[in-house]
Amino acid sequence: MQQMNSRLKLTMAVALTAIVLLAGCASTPDWPVSARDNTKPVYPEKLLEQVPFYPQEKYQCGPASLAMMLNAQGLATNPDILKELVYLPGKEGSLQVEMVAGARAHDMLVYRLEPEPEAILAEVEAGNPVLVMQNLRLSWWPQWHFAVVVGYDSTEQVFILNTDTRRHYEMPYKVFYNTWSKAERWAAVILPPDQTPASAEMLPYLQAAHDLETTGHTRAAQRAYQTAITRWPEQPTPLMANANLQYQLGHFQNAVGSFLRVVEKFPGFSEGWNNLAIALNDAGCPARARHASECAARLAPKRFKPLQDEARSNAADAAACPQIPACPSNAH
Repeated sequence: MQQMNSRLKLTMAVALTAIVLLAGCASTPDWPVSARDNTKPVYPEKLLEQVPFYPQEKYQCGPASLAMMLNAQGLATNPDILKELVYLPGKEGSLQVEMVAGARAHDMLVYRLEPEPEAILAEVEAGNPVLVMQNLRLSWWPQWHFAVVVGYDSTEQVFILNTDTRRHYEMPYKVFYNTWSKAERWAAVILPPDQTPASAEMLPYLQAAHDLETTGHTRAAQRAYQTAITRWPEQPTPLMANANLQYQLGHFQNAVGSFLRVVEKFPGFSEGWNNLAIALNDAGCPARARHASECAARLAPKRFKPLQDEARSNAADAAACPQIPACPSNAH
């Protein structure tokens, strides 16, 4: 009987090992190469030596990884302090929501990357460490883990990680991709709101800034909106986001000035005229508000209507009300 039990245990161990090996055979894309020369890697090698390292004690990968990310941006914190923000005793660890909230608590912008290796490589190449989540076991038996990507080597095809108790650990690309994929390829950069990620796209960046706004970090959000205005000057959306924040804060005069910037630079943008009308009305400029609302209605008649408050819209403006530009001649 004892021999049979030993054989049974051995059989189960072999079966479990086979399952683990099969789980590790998921398809891995090739290392990114140049579109012009498919033998030349886009990103040859990089190591961010300046990123601090904190060894991760048991179940403490979240606080340690977040400390590395924050201190790489010039903050001064440590895993013991961050443990109070991100550690979940019931989970014996941390999850993405807590990590993101912990970064925002320090007025930092959290930008989630596209789930492709190229996005991670681009950020590291630009000098930005990348926070990644991995599953070190199986999809149905997970072991969640946070690590910080601080480098890569295309010749060896390794991602260089600060992970658990190892600094600059060279993880084979296929192993990294497999463990990362089992965590839905979650990766993010954490930056001050006056910076943009190397791989940033406008709408995801504005969403990250808006997340700062809705969680009460309005000054950081405003800095992020200003950063977006500089990064994407040809787009009206960053200007609108900044103006909307001023309005939400009750700074109606500032909101009017910001919406004026929108319609002056993008005169055919009906949303700008509509929001300008609302801000003007609340700032005590009903006549100019009526003019702006009529312009919005002419530009987009199916979306906007002129102001309906006749008593107020027929009132005179205060002397301090700003001049507004003429409605575009091509408005219907």
